[in-house]
Amino acid sequence: MDYLLIFLGVMIFLFAVGVPVAISIGLTCLVVLVVQGGIEKIPEELFAMQMLSGMNNFPIIAVPFFILAASLMNTGSSNARLFNFATALVGPIRGGLGHVNVLASVIFAGMSATAVADVAGIGQLELKAMKERGYPQRFSVGITGAASIISPVIPPSVALVVYGWLSGTSIAALFMAGVIPGIILAVGMSLTGLLTSFWLDLPGTQRVPGGEVFGLFLQAIPPLMTPFIIIGGIWSGIFTPTEAGAVACMYAFLLGAVVYRDVTLAEFMEALRRTVRFTSVILFIIAIATFYGWLLVRVRIPQELAMALLDLNLGETQAILLILLFFLVIGCFMSVVEAVLIFTPIFMLTIQSLGIDPVWFGVLMVMTLSVGVITPPFGNVLFVLTELTGMPFEKVVVAILPFLVPILLTLLLLVFVPSLVTFLPDVMH
Repeated sequence: MDYLLIFLGVMIFLFAVGVPVAISIGLTCLVVLVVQGGIEKIPEELFAMQMLSGMNNFPIIAVPFFILAASLMNTGSSNARLFNFATALVGPIRGGLGHVNVLASVIFAGMSATAVADVAGIGQLELKAMKERGYPQRFSVGITGAASIISPVIPPSVALVVYGWLSGTSIAALFMAGVIPGIILAVGMSLTGLLTSFWLDLPGTQRVPGGEVFGLFLQAIPPLMTPFIIIGGIWSGIFTPTEAGAVACMYAFLLGAVVYRDVTLAEFMEALRRTVRFTSVILFIIAIATFYGWLLVRVRIPQELAMALLDLNLGETQAILLILLFFLVIGCFMSVVEAVLIFTPIFMLTIQSLGIDPVWFGVLMVMTLSVGVITPPFGNVLFVLTELTGMPFEKVVVAILPFLVPILLTLLLLVFVPSLVTFLPDVMH
């Protein structure tokens, strides 16, 4: 376990002093190699080959596709149409725009694939609408931030793609496994919003006539079809999850450029630039993390960790709770994708030794790590909300705290009732 202390200790120290994630991972690898055999025995060629193999993978191509699809949806009027329909549907309930916020996040999750994309995209519309109707900023920010973690769970999910690739688990099964947990999360947040709305005396929106609701539904049908095309195509076997990303891109482009005609060439090029910037960062981290994972196996850390957990004679539930507690802490210090890249190789052998379903574990892992995007000190969603609202960072954190309760209760429910995660993949299989 000496190497495990080096792996985690050096990396966490580098994170704490502000070294970028990819550089921190790479430097940690170098320290381990030096401790192993000295600086003169560092295998430079092997380092490069392992990094290259990490990026040369078909499932990883899905990542930039889903990011571009979300960016194109943000650019055109698709999100506004979704938001207007959600408002007509659930807005009249007490605390209406809170429920609209959650429902819109569920719908947009079928396109965005990341929590940050959710907040940066449809989150701006939600915050603006709630401000115009006099909702307290604390409530608006809290439910907007909390609802964003639905995106990494409901398919498509970049984090689940990465986990599936690293663990050898079916990405299609992981996508289906995320549906029910995502819906449970949304219901929990909506109920929390409802209870809060009684305390704050928040009204619902004005009831919309049935004919107008139907009209808004018709306007929203094209963007609403995106998640159904993705999930339906994967489930039916028409295309793979990676190909689904390409289909989503093409569909989002056709909606913006041909159907609605509100995405100009300049806006399309800007969406491409955003995608390239985001993807290049992720791919660089993937390249470094691939060598990190290979080195973990070489020094037998996964094997030793598996043996240590087995020696504790923990049951499946106890082991999962212990691992998830670890992920809750880790999620506070790095993004979901980064954490999945680093810790999947560490824990895969352990969960296999304990007989834990890798699909169930993958969804729990991603959901638990996603809590970190709305908790300090490095929650990306917190920084985005601070930028969008001008609200102080610490007040954003306080605003989100009540909504952590349904998230943590959902996690516990999924731990004790695994079938909520595995039901759809089993039906699909």
